[in-house]
Amino acid sequence: MIYDSITDCVGGTPLVRLGRLFPQPGIEVLGKLEMLNPGGSVKDRSARYIVERGMKDGMIRPGTHIVESTSGNFGVALAMVAVRYGLRFTAVVDPNASRTNLRILRQFGAGIEMVRDPDSAGGYLHTRLARVQDLLAEDPDAVWINQYANELNWETHAVTTAREVIADCPERPVDVLVAAVSTTGTLHGLARGLRREWPALKVVAVDAVGSVIFGTPPGPRMLPGVGSSRVPELLTPSEIDRVVHVDDAAAIRGCHRLLRQEAIFAGGSSGSVVAAVEELLPELPRPRRILTLLADRGERYLDLVYTDEMAIEHGELAYSSSP
Repeated sequence: MIYDSITDCVGGTPLVRLGRLFPQPGIEVLGKLEMLNPGGSVKDRSARYIVERGMKDGMIRPGTHIVESTSGNFGVALAMVAVRYGLRFTAVVDPNASRTNLRILRQFGAGIEMVRDPDSAGGYLHTRLARVQDLLAEDPDAVWINQYANELNWETHAVTTAREVIADCPERPVDVLVAAVSTTGTLHGLARGLRREWPALKVVAVDAVGSVIFGTPPGPRMLPGVGSSRVPELLTPSEIDRVVHVDDAAAIRGCHRLLRQEAIFAGGSSGSVVAAVEELLPELPRPRRILTLLADRGERYLDLVYTDEMAIEHGELAYSSSP
């Protein structure tokens, strides 16, 4: 098939059976390789869907200035989509943004607004959101995507990701969905779409230790892509059957296990879901089919997860820096 643009290549990601990582009898764990989206993450889906719906509804027009508080995968995805449709994009970031992501954003031509003053909670969230409001006030052509509250965020996955999974699993349903949360849009959208076909589906949210999404105390977190310092407006706790909290160390171990046993080079949230599945397995009845998302690629985590020191610390074969 020949596509007309890079955004037309978003979606259609494969499912892979993680049988080497999870060889237990009666258990089948399927990973959806969202890292194979052209921008490198599951966020390509929501960026494309939200912008294209906005263009259809007239909220986004040629020359519109898209604004979002993000320096991670969603920012990269929005930057890619903005280039495709001739839009301006500004990412509001803070000093914790990785240099790699900032370089990627600049290569796409995105504007970068760096806030440096911590907010009253000691972080930068409220400072970033205040800067977003300043940009909206300064530019009448600016539109805030607001992924934490935008209903199109979850709708993306109900109408795209879930349909792909259902089409790829005609012989038997998925019993358990295990997915990392940040905005909760991916989890809710996928769960809602899958439950239309498989109403008995159990939904497990994977959150980071130190995240406040489900009412646990705030704390330091190292890995991006999972957890949040705010409760997303999209969150609907009644639709979630269980929450598993995973700390950074367990997530990093999960990343290394996934790489060594399945040759899948994935980002931090993928390690989190690997750790969560391992925790869940002893209590699951058999047979069970489990679905998880491997949300992004590992290259952006080379200095965070895939260092020699991390490999040694977490008991895996170290990456040799010598010939």
